[in-house]
Amino acid sequence: MRIALAQFDVKSGETNSNLATASEYVTLAARRGAKLVVLPELWSSGYDLERCQMHAQVSQEKVLPALTKLARRYHLHIAGSVLKANARREVFNSAVLLDPGARPIRVYRKIHLFGPMLENHFLAPGNKTPIFQLPFGAAALAICYDLRFPELFRKYALKGARLVILCAQWPASRLEHWRTLVRARAIENQFFVVACNRTGRSQGTRFGGHSMVVDPWGNVLREGAGDAALLTADIDFRAVDESRSRIPSLKDRRPALY
Repeated sequence: MRIALAQFDVKSGETNSNLATASEYVTLAARRGAKLVVLPELWSSGYDLERCQMHAQVSQEKVLPALTKLARRYHLHIAGSVLKANARREVFNSAVLLDPGARPIRVYRKIHLFGPMLENHFLAPGNKTPIFQLPFGAAALAICYDLRFPELFRKYALKGARLVILCAQWPASRLEHWRTLVRARAIENQFFVVACNRTGRSQGTRFGGHSMVVDPWGNVLREGAGDAALLTADIDFRAVDESRSRIPSLKDRRPALY
């Protein structure tokens, strides 16, 4: 299956501009034969959290319908995180997974909020870790800071995930953390990790790009640089079974002793 990662400079608070950029990348990914397109964290709004209620409404009324139309037009899946509210008007950093069918939007709400970006001040934390059954296998979602919590990824592996999709706004100053942790999460859980990071600058922070597709052996199938780009990689899910058969570390766990 071909996967595309659209890393670009997210314009804070500029939904129309960001949506136009994302649409261009999705169209290009479809032309290249991708079946899954991954966008960065909060790609439609950036960290304009002071207006999170407004952005959540725009996500519901404009952004998600536009992406759903693209998914159906090009018959592919699209993932990325947006601000999304519940019935009580609590706003969450929500990774959504859209498909070309008529099924409801699949949603994961970020459970680890990043205090330095004031997420814990403006947003509510999620409390569920769902696995989604997709035509190409079981998949899970994660967002940026989640990458630092191996327990989440191990839970996904034990629940049957063969692919974890991660969207992020990870700073260039901690780029080596990013590159190390993405590979580690893939190696220790023996699944694919597809990680899309933004580029550009916002509020004095430069973001690192270097979106990655890593296989269950820790091989980097594709890695971007620090500039905007559409990256593609072909993955074969048989690698998950092969790695788990040759090195059965998940079966050899002794959790009662940990």
